[in-house]
Parts: sequence; C-alpha cells; structure tokens
Amino acid sequence: MKMLPILLPWLFALSCTSSPAPTSEAPRHILVIVGDDHAYTALGAYGNAYIQTPGLDRLAREGLLFRRAYANAPICSATRQSALCGKYPHATGVNLLFTPFPDEPNVTIAEQLQAAGVHTAIIGKTHFNSWVWGPLYAEGAPTHGFDQTIEKGDWRRWRAGQADLSLPTGMPTRENPAQPRDPKDIRWLKNADMLPVAERAPQSEAAFLADQAIQQLATHAGDRTFTWLAFHEPHAPFAYPVDFQELYDPDSVPLPLGSPEDDRWVPAIFRGLTEAERRGIITSYYRSVTHMDRQVGRVLDALDSLGLAEETLVIYFGDQGYLLNDHKRFEKHTFWKEAIQTPLLMRGPGVPQGAETGALVSLVDLAPTLADFAGMEPHPDHQGHSWRPILAGPDTARGQAYVFAEYLHDHMAMVASARWKYVFATGKRDLDLTYETGLGPSGIFHRLYDLENDPAETTNLAYRPDQAGRVAELQQVMLGFFQDTHPDAAQLPAELNTLGQLVWFCEPRDLGASYGDRPDRVFIPEE
Repeated sequence: MKMLPILLPWLFALSCTSSPAPTSEAPRHILVIVGDDHAYTALGAYGNAYIQTPGLDRLAREGLLFRRAYANAPICSATRQSALCGKYPHATGVNLLFTPFPDEPNVTIAEQLQAAGVHTAIIGKTHFNSWVWGPLYAEGAPTHGFDQTIEKGDWRRWRAGQADLSLPTGMPTRENPAQPRDPKDIRWLKNADMLPVAERAPQSEAAFLADQAIQQLATHAGDRTFTWLAFHEPHAPFAYPVDFQELYDPDSVPLPLGSPEDDRWVPAIFRGLTEAERRGIITSYYRSVTHMDRQVGRVLDALDSLGLAEETLVIYFGDQGYLLNDHKRFEKHTFWKEAIQTPLLMRGPGVPQGAETGALVSLVDLAPTLADFAGMEPHPDHQGHSWRPILAGPDTARGQAYVFAEYLHDHMAMVASARWKYVFATGKRDLDLTYETGLGPSGIFHRLYDLENDPAETTNLAYRPDQAGRVAELQQVMLGFFQDTHPDAAQLPAELNTLGQLVWFCEPRDLGASYGDRPDRVFIPEE
C-alpha cells in the first residue's frame, strides 16, 4: 500500500530537547490529582477572579502552570486511559464511553512503577468499565497496576456506618427537592435548581477520597508511592454538600454568550433554557469546584504536616474541560478550547516555583513524564513525551509543534498548533450521547480557527478560499498522527483519498455504547 510521506509533527519540536538523565531530584512520592470535567476557566489561577479555588491556586503559586495543555479526548473514559498509558485513545482501544479498558496490550504507568517496587493506589473514579464484562473475566477484573483501588462503593459502605451530621432545617436538597423534576430533564441533570446533596462536607465522597489519599501517604511515608486521586467533582450533576449552598450569587456568576456561528450546533436540550436556569447551572458547577478544591487543599496541608511536601511530585489536571454556556451549551464533547483544554499544574522536586508556560502539551505526555521523574526509561509504547525539558525554561519552551485529540462518538478529530486549530468531522449522524441538535447529520464538516486573532473561536475559516492550503496542510498533520499511532494503520485502503482516509480513521473500533445502551458485542452469561 502506498503511504503518504509525512514527517511526524512532534519531531520538529523535540529534535534538540531530549529528556534529561535521571537525577537525585527523583521524588519519593508521586501524587496525581484529577478533576472531573474541570474547565480551566473555572479556576482562580487561570484568571477567574470570581471563583474561589485557594487549594489549586496555592499549587499554581508553588509550582508550574501550563497555559496550553490539551486533553486527547473530550470524554472521560478515553482521556483517562490515554493519560495512564501514554497512548492516544485509538491506540489504547478506549474511544467510547463504556468500552472496558483492555488489559492487553496496554501497559499503564502504574504497572511500570509497580514493577519498580513502587506502592500504587488509585482512589476515586477509574472509568475502567470492568462492569461490562463482570463475571466473564478469567481471573477477576484487571487492576491495571494498582496495588489498591478505592472507589465510590467504598465510600458508600463507610458512610452507611456513620451517624448523620445535622443538616439545615427545611433546606431543599437533591434528595428532597422543593419541586419534583423529571430525572431526564436537562435542568435536573445539570442542577439548574442549585440543590445541594443532603450531606455535610466531612462526610461527602470527596472528603472520604481525600482522607484515603492522606492515609495512603501517611502509611507509606517511608516507601516510594504513586497515588492517583480522582474526584467525581465537578462532573454533572455538579454535586456539592449543604455547606456550600450560600456560596456564589447566580445573578453575578460569569455568563458567556456564544456567537451566531454556534446556533447550528447547539444540542436541542439546551435551547429552551432560560438565562436564570443557565446561571443556576453555572452556580452549581462553581460550588462543586470549590467543594473539590477544599479537599485538594486538605491533601496539600497533609503533605506539609507529614513532612512529605519537599519529596512529593504533585500534578493536577482536569480529564478535559467543560463548556459553561460557552458556545451556548453545557457539555464537553467538542473541540472548542473550553472543552478540550485542561488546567494543568505541577509542583515538586525540580519544578520551578511560581512559573507558567505557554508550551504546547497534551495529557498523552503524562505517563512518559512520570516515568522520567521516577528515573525510568519511557515505555516503548509511549506516544507522548516528557515535560521535563520544559522545566529548564518554561518561559521560552515551545513544547510540541502540534497536539492531537479525537472524539469518535461523533467521528471527529482535531489538531492544534499554538496558532491554528483544525477540526474534521464525518458528520455521519447527529450528535451522540443525548446531545442531538435535531437538525440531522451535517455530513463532512471542517473547522479552522486562528487562535491568535480569534481566541474565542467564533469565526470558522475553513471554507475561505485563501485558507484552502492551510486546511490541506493540517489534514496531512492529522493523518500523520493517525498513521504513526493507530494499530490498524497498515490496513488503510490504498484507494482512499485524503477525506476518505480521515473518515476511515475516525470510525471507532471498540465496543462502547451510548447512555442507556449495552455495549455492542457483549453477552451476559445465563444465571
């Protein structure tokens, strides 16, 4: 088969910046903290003067803030497993929401560290989707390299044994709303009514997960450890305890307005929302973020009190961002910057303090970065690159020439440089996961944004004749990522033109499913 002669885009940026050799600065402890659907726009350190995020703002002050960090998929399961493996979603085999995370042939950073004698623990949301196969595993669900796994069910069992703390009298909650809501109504799903859960913060799931992370660090203070702490906040329904009910005035929260270009793509479920309901959703989201931030602050305080702060590498990121009425919607499944860019903060040995960088990076780089900090060689499967070279000169570092992301539920992919962003979509059907526009499939569609002159991404330049060459160039960059990293690339039909190749690569091959469906090709054994 004849392949296009494409030079991998990251080689341009890395040819003179090989990763430094392991040094005595290798941290004893590695702590990765993950926010769920946390938009970088909802964080004080990224310029939001309204929201209260003192824990994460402290992490930014004491470490390094990344201005151009991208997720590799705007959906939880795909982006998380990609980050754990250092491989793009199509290479891990997890593109769709409910695809079980394949143990073979993936090697997670936890497995690498575990093999080197590091104690590993994952606490909170995993999205491994092992429930799909359930009893069909020959030796139980794979652990993916984690010695210990603590999840929501552990919190529920713990909570069942606790006496309830007193709640404010007469306050409506998610469990006892003042007015019943249809559980499928978007106003309920996105908490437009601004209802807390019937819980005090110390007994919340987020506090329990933070407590478990602190206990892990205290118990293994003298060991080498890797702790992956993954909160469920602020993911919809933007839950928060009653302690935060009076925080933020919905009439004062920032309300992005979008642009006329957004109208064709707005999911039908959002079109009927009033301004008050939109403000209510944003208020609930902000409260959920601040609740999570409170727990991050507790973990950072614990590192201080345990005397571990100086020997712990702490990394915080959101698994992707979120649109908070940006482009007139409340979701993440797009490539607009508020959805695909992510907050990324680092603190620890060898990390400059109080610094920020505009270097272009993505979460596929996380696993090779952690291996680098641990003094290990990158795994042969890694498709990302360590951030260590950036630390030597964060002000001037460029990072990658391009970053890549994909969202195969809607058969879409993106490449972006510091200046330009190109998005390709097959448009074979209306938007998935209940976000249909109601206007039907669009057919093949292109987007091109000038990020320098149009940072809000309001003007699509892809169909302008003077940009045809740039679109063609970026299509070749996108194909370069696919051809070099896709496990099925050798099967690409030779007769396809550029658009045909992009369509072929944007077809998911895994067995995930949409909400309410069983994943394809799954069978359940008879009782």
